[in-house]
Amino acid sequence: MARATKDDNSGDGGGFPPPSHGSGRRQRDPRFREIGISCMLNTEVGAVLSVIRRPPDPAGALLTGSSDIDTPSSQLVHSLRSLRSLIFHPQHGSWRSTDPAVYLSPFLDIIQSDGVPAAATGVALSAILKIVRLDIFGELTPGAREAIHSVVFSVTNCRLERTDPSAEDAILMRVLQVLTAVMRSHAATLLTDHAVCTVVNSCFQVVQQSAARGDLLRRSAHHAMHDLIQAIFSRLPDMRSSDGGPVDSGSEVEDDALHLGYTAQCMVDIFHFLCSILNVESTGGDGVGSGIVSEEDVQLFALVLINSAVELGGDSIGKHPGLLHIIQDDLFQHLIHYGSRSSPIVLSMICSTVLNLYHFLRRSLRLQLEAFFIYVIMKTAGGRACGSQIQEVAIEGMISFCRQPTFVMEMYVNYDCDPIRHNVFEEIGKLLCKTAFPTSNPMSTMQIQAFEGLVTIIHSIADGAEVERAPGREEYEIDDSEFKPFWLERCDFHKDPESWVEFVRLRKLKKKKIMIAAKHYNRDEKKGMEYLKICRLLPSSPDAKSVACFFRYTPGLDKNKIGDYLGDPDEFNIKVLKEFTKTFNFTGIILDAALRNFLETFRLPGESQKIHRILEAFSERFYEHHLSEIFANMDSVCILCYSLIMLNTDQHNPQVKKKMTEEEFIRNNRAINGGMDLPREFLTELFHSIASNAITLSGSAGVIPEMSPVLWTDLIRRSRTAEPFILCDYKHKLSREVFIIISGPSVATLSAIFEHTDDEDVLQECLEGLFSIAKIARYGLEDILDELLSCFCKFTTLLNPYATAEETIFSFTNEVKPRIATIAVFTIANKFGESIRGAWRNMVDCLLKLKRLKLLPQSLLGPENVNREEVDRGRHSKSESGSGVIFPSSHPGSGNRNVSGLIGRFTQFLSLETGAESMLNAGSELENNLKVIQQCRIGNIFTESARLPQESLQNLGRALIFAAAGKGQKFSTPVEEEETVGFCWDLVVIITTSNLHRFTAFWQQFHESLAVVSQFPLFSPCPFAEKAIVALLRVATRILSDQPPKLDRQPEEMVFKSINLTWKLDKEIVDTCSESVTESTVGILREHAGRVQTAIGWKTLLHLLSVAGRHQENFDRGVETIVGLMTDGNHVTRHNYTYCIEAAFGFAALKISPLEKSSQILDLMADSVNWLIQWHKSGFSDPGNAQSSSSFEDSGSKAPAQGNLETNLFMKLAEALRKTSLVRREEIRNQAVAALEKCFLAVADELEWTAGSCAASFNLVIFAMVDDLHEKMVEYSRREGMEKEMRSMEGTLKMAMDLMVEVYLRFMVRLAGGPGFRTFWMGLLRRMDTCMKASLGEEGVPSAVMQEMVPGLLKRMIVEMKEKEMLVQREGDDLWEMTNIQIQWIAPSVKEELFP
Repeated sequence: MARATKDDNSGDGGGFPPPSHGSGRRQRDPRFREIGISCMLNTEVGAVLSVIRRPPDPAGALLTGSSDIDTPSSQLVHSLRSLRSLIFHPQHGSWRSTDPAVYLSPFLDIIQSDGVPAAATGVALSAILKIVRLDIFGELTPGAREAIHSVVFSVTNCRLERTDPSAEDAILMRVLQVLTAVMRSHAATLLTDHAVCTVVNSCFQVVQQSAARGDLLRRSAHHAMHDLIQAIFSRLPDMRSSDGGPVDSGSEVEDDALHLGYTAQCMVDIFHFLCSILNVESTGGDGVGSGIVSEEDVQLFALVLINSAVELGGDSIGKHPGLLHIIQDDLFQHLIHYGSRSSPIVLSMICSTVLNLYHFLRRSLRLQLEAFFIYVIMKTAGGRACGSQIQEVAIEGMISFCRQPTFVMEMYVNYDCDPIRHNVFEEIGKLLCKTAFPTSNPMSTMQIQAFEGLVTIIHSIADGAEVERAPGREEYEIDDSEFKPFWLERCDFHKDPESWVEFVRLRKLKKKKIMIAAKHYNRDEKKGMEYLKICRLLPSSPDAKSVACFFRYTPGLDKNKIGDYLGDPDEFNIKVLKEFTKTFNFTGIILDAALRNFLETFRLPGESQKIHRILEAFSERFYEHHLSEIFANMDSVCILCYSLIMLNTDQHNPQVKKKMTEEEFIRNNRAINGGMDLPREFLTELFHSIASNAITLSGSAGVIPEMSPVLWTDLIRRSRTAEPFILCDYKHKLSREVFIIISGPSVATLSAIFEHTDDEDVLQECLEGLFSIAKIARYGLEDILDELLSCFCKFTTLLNPYATAEETIFSFTNEVKPRIATIAVFTIANKFGESIRGAWRNMVDCLLKLKRLKLLPQSLLGPENVNREEVDRGRHSKSESGSGVIFPSSHPGSGNRNVSGLIGRFTQFLSLETGAESMLNAGSELENNLKVIQQCRIGNIFTESARLPQESLQNLGRALIFAAAGKGQKFSTPVEEEETVGFCWDLVVIITTSNLHRFTAFWQQFHESLAVVSQFPLFSPCPFAEKAIVALLRVATRILSDQPPKLDRQPEEMVFKSINLTWKLDKEIVDTCSESVTESTVGILREHAGRVQTAIGWKTLLHLLSVAGRHQENFDRGVETIVGLMTDGNHVTRHNYTYCIEAAFGFAALKISPLEKSSQILDLMADSVNWLIQWHKSGFSDPGNAQSSSSFEDSGSKAPAQGNLETNLFMKLAEALRKTSLVRREEIRNQAVAALEKCFLAVADELEWTAGSCAASFNLVIFAMVDDLHEKMVEYSRREGMEKEMRSMEGTLKMAMDLMVEVYLRFMVRLAGGPGFRTFWMGLLRRMDTCMKASLGEEGVPSAVMQEMVPGLLKRMIVEMKEKEMLVQREGDDLWEMTNIQIQWIAPSVKEELFP
């Protein structure tokens, strides 16, 4: 039941308030209510009688043209007196149980009487108004149905002939009040449909008459009409749903419906009536237009009423096919027709009406909504022959739709993804971008509106995205591996949300390919068809139906090419033509309309034979749908089609001067229907249709035609079978595809507006759009965010290569926009860093420029800064007014787009015109700039980089490494360059240590970046390599300090490979940073030696230690480290033994090494031979070391066999001692020789050397040492002033000769068993001979020491060999003879003794 409005109790007569039924209010005594009603009726009867008895006004009588009202009508007076006598009669019962006709009839008689004054009519109407408003009778009161109908009949037939014009307005106003009260009363439910329509019609008649009267009456009439529509349609949701189709407005109401009151049928009639009011062109100046000022007022009045009906009926309208059919057909046709050619105010109201219809009925208005956007909104907003004012209104209407939460997604799904529908969303987005793109400053109102609409769309897409997680790239892949028919596949067949989404995505992909195929086909038909097959839009084998659908539904195809193809005589082309005609449904359509629809899809070719084939196929299809109607056969249809085309040319070709008449047309078509004539009325209708509206035979491709009645009829017919409008009221992964469509224009527009505008609100909107784009970019659209961030980085003015430092600081300090852009960029990096890829480079450049401008806090990267930021974050998150919070610290996946307030703080914080309490008004400009930078929380980007995905992290690291190498950087001084490079590497260290848990996943990219930088033009390894090697050692320290030690050796191996690569960029670089290198390597070897698991790690560390230890300031720490390592021995293994020996040799041989240190190192080297023996005995385990040797693996090769490993290690040790025996200091040389002898003798019986191994050790170590010492001795002897050095070297050579003999005797038996013993023995004797006969000095005097020593050594060896029967004179053994000859040549003095 309708509720009474506030104005329902207004009126001259006043009245009692209706009884209260609220449970919270005390119930009134029914007796007092009955008394009150009686008093009211008595008062109203008295008032009417007094007016009737009033003497007539001569002037009034003169005006009315009557003088017969001298005495009142006795019948009216009698009925009033009878009512008065009944009012207080003691036997009278309750008024609610009394027949309403008893107290209504006297007043109804008065308002229908011609013989009463206007005043009496007015008082009687007032009495009826009070009775109705008080609800004295209800729907259950006996006689209520007849009474309420009597009221309607009497009031709508109120006699006004005898009233004067001055009183007529008041009576009409009272009539309107009574009719409104009747429809809002409880008894209104008893009215029939006819009565309700009568009420509305009577009210509208008053509306018509009010235009010629006072403004008050006109307003009251409009208001009453509005109230009536509200009262009637408010009952629609409670009514029973209709089951049939459109309800016939002229049908009779069933008998049982009479007892139920009015039905939806009256609403159908009323709504149809309202639509007819809207159609001002059909009514012309009659009826409606004659009572209202202009057509615009008529349309506005009708739209207000229609809006009210729609708002109150809501989605219940869809349950009543009659109402829904009117909205689908008549209403939308009028809205589209007048929307494209009306005034701004009417267009605005039309947009509001369509928006209401979208809310409630869009499931049933798919094609109608598409037509409205294409034919009204797009054309008008696009500015095609429209003024700026109406274009602005169209933009407003478009934005109103965009503000609806599901509008964007629904437009995309229902239209853009449907192959046979227009790209509504894409056109809206591009139109808004085009309109909003700034062409002047300041921006116009329309540009700002369009920009707001664009940002609204972006927000809507961001809010509709999935929030639980960002799907991986593989989830966006679409399986399009085979052909499937798709042109007419319905989306409503997919009930499951997941399958529905996938179906939509696949359909959109196919539509994109179709548009590309159309372009290919327009250029070359064969290439177009091949592309269709390649993209699986056509089956591999020819399919006529698929080709026909391509021609029928693909927009933008060249219509000339379609016509030529369809008219071709080829067999397959004819099949395509037949399938093409099957896509049309001509049921219920007259011939000319069907022909128009058919010929609008292509252009008829010029050849007559092609035209005949096409018209013949059309005629066959048309005749199939009209078998039992006018035409006798298909040929008659074809002949008449030819005739219509000729008539069309005759009537609309300007070159034809004499036009065909109707009679001539009818005469030309005689006897074509199977020898009979077609009905004259039919031909006449066709003639006038063609004559008044030409058939379009040459439509252009891609051009949207005007919405003609024929097109509208076709649209309505198609809408009956079209799939329903799809509702998208839940989140899914379509947001990515939706935004891709408008990403390019929207990013360009957003950037351009931010660059050109100075309006604070517009800047705020830009930033909100930026954050929403960043949110969307998480779904695989990183390149779009990169593009936008790169633009915003330019707006910071920090990347201007032509600006000096002073100019940049001035701009940053005094302009709001650069600081907003800076905060926005780094805030995006903090919140949406996982979506950033290539833009890291620009952001790093901005950061480095801030560094060079001294605008970064000193503690940006320190640990104390991190702690302080955490504290600040916690404090600000609890504060409501903390301006330090730039963006909420919630997870990026949060669905709340709480940006407005936060962005609003940008300008509040950055404004220089704020009050004294503003942060920017305190302190110097530098302090203010630092406060702005603090809001960026730049440190968090790096310290919290663990949340970045691998690709984003790799891009960030590459940007830092490239920047450190100087790419894109300009340095004014070497100091600035060094600081910047060091800063970059500090950041690399931070992001690396924050992501150690996935080190192997991203470091390879970092390593490759290090290799790439050396190829940069003008690359200078200093200070890049210097800072890099120090930073990488810090990373290595952090990796090795992980607790517990990792089993995965790959991170360690990767970082030490990078250290080696960096060192190779400039091998002198270690000298420039020796102190830092020493500190890092010493720290690792002292604290984490047990965690170094790779050969490359030990090699790099010990090598760097030895190289850096060459410097005096680092020597002590280096020596202490190597001594401690070898003394402890727990961390020395077979796999790092070689590197330890090399490092020890490096320190022992240094000139700056004190004698005691070198001696200590040599002792340690000599003692290390015991490790070799232990390793040989224990197999693959390393005694004294907790780690298994199996955890080591020399990079590039497999570990040697067990027997060879210790031999190779011994050779490394011996080689190191041999090199040490050549140093300048005699003590070190001699100790090295002694240590070497000790080592050989120690392993003689422990290592299972073969003869070949023994011989190799002699050749590589002992023989080489003897040769080198002999050469050194001879060299010193020939230099002036080197006598002492010569004698010193002679002494070392003597020790070496003793070592050689001693070791030979120890390995003699083993050597003799080898096949090359004779060669070996000759080599040993040759070295004896060389030392014996060495020519010292310029005189060539032999060494007395050697002359004395060598014979004794020879004698000792030969004696031992004889004793072991190795040197025995026997047949077939020439060793004896060869030795005899050699001894005779070397030392003849002992020959006789040894070889008697």
